[in-house]
Amino acid sequence: MVSFLIALSSLPAFFLFIYSKFRSFLSKTLNRLPPGPPGLPIIGNLHQLNTSDLGDHLWRLSKRYGPLMSLRLGTKKMSYNNNDVAWSPYGEYWREMRKICNLHLFSMERVNSFCSVREDEVFTMIDTIKTQILTKKEVNLSEIVMILTSNIISRVALGKRPYVYGGEQAEQQEVRRFQELLLECQALQNFKEMDECYQEIIDEHLNQDRPNKIQNDMVDILLQLKEESGSPTDLTFDDIKGVLMDILLGGTETSASAVVWAMTLLMKNPESLKKIQQEVRDVVGNKGKIEECDLYKLNYLKAVIKETFRLYPVAPLLVPRESRDRCILDGYDIPKKTLVYINAWAMGRDPNCWEKPEEFEPERFTGSNIDYKGMNFELIPFGSGRRGCPGILMGVVTIELVLSNLVYSFNWELPEGTNEINTLTTLGTVSHKKDALELVAKVYDHGRKN
Repeated sequence: MVSFLIALSSLPAFFLFIYSKFRSFLSKTLNRLPPGPPGLPIIGNLHQLNTSDLGDHLWRLSKRYGPLMSLRLGTKKMSYNNNDVAWSPYGEYWREMRKICNLHLFSMERVNSFCSVREDEVFTMIDTIKTQILTKKEVNLSEIVMILTSNIISRVALGKRPYVYGGEQAEQQEVRRFQELLLECQALQNFKEMDECYQEIIDEHLNQDRPNKIQNDMVDILLQLKEESGSPTDLTFDDIKGVLMDILLGGTETSASAVVWAMTLLMKNPESLKKIQQEVRDVVGNKGKIEECDLYKLNYLKAVIKETFRLYPVAPLLVPRESRDRCILDGYDIPKKTLVYINAWAMGRDPNCWEKPEEFEPERFTGSNIDYKGMNFELIPFGSGRRGCPGILMGVVTIELVLSNLVYSFNWELPEGTNEINTLTTLGTVSHKKDALELVAKVYDHGRKN
């Protein structure tokens, strides 16, 4: 009797399994979908993606199933009903939001207007490191760069500077909690908490008597556009929150991640570190700091950043896109509304595109026309075409300014007893270094030649 009940209780799961297999078979029969790894009932292939180094994992799967693969991942709520720039579908709404970003938030003029904010924060970070190394053996670059990028984005977008380096324990806990919120937001585990945060920001800006007001930050601009009439799309508060989500996630995490990966690769390649330090110190001399007006002279620095984007793109799968119509690609049927992921991580390591793809060689970009702005498909860390990242200019100038000042101001060493830095990554849409990058910094004396 007991064995019969056990067998009977398993019938629903059995029929569910059979139904899942039948539906999968029917789908592949009616539509010649690209091949892919077999999935499980209900969850599909989700269990196979619960891994760090996701880009590498999918790349290895592609060697078995081919460059086009089918995966069943289910659906998620990604934002305010897709009322933002990154996730909204093609249409009048997306075109209007894209225009707002290009003309009002991330234009060349607007990005240049925030130059003093970026320089102020970077120089403050350098002074903080100089103070810290008097009492600490090691510098936690992962944490300090995250605070830096959070402060920059908070000032230009929200009009306030939320974090203080080396602050009280409560302040440091707030910084770590903000980092946790950003990481969780990738999996949408904390939508309500982030929504409350965005609403508080909007309410503060609606208060005309708010203290420490910085005129014309990005929230001010969006609220002003909301009040204007004649726009094809009338902005709502949810629209503004969606754009804020894009700015805070895209501007904070990606820039911090890129700087940490660049420093990681330089520490693993001492000759490249010496070369980039030689360049910045020869070009800038004993001025004491690198300003944005100096960046155009630093060709090797730019090559290092390109090589970092190639090996460790901050968004290894880019932002997924949805096919608007059914199409045929390489002989396979791609149904309408298929979610498409581009593995930028694999493209950057494809031996068909790159010589010695696993090696860190910034020199490969010396004299090369390959850039990361979306025209060269072997290197598209910011995407390409109309759906490319609108904040690319803001992001790159921040990365260049931070990295140049770090290698200009200090000589860097591995902590005592450390012979190697691991390159494990976190699981998420943004590829962070899993373990914090902790290094020993020694102030460089620009008054003498080393």
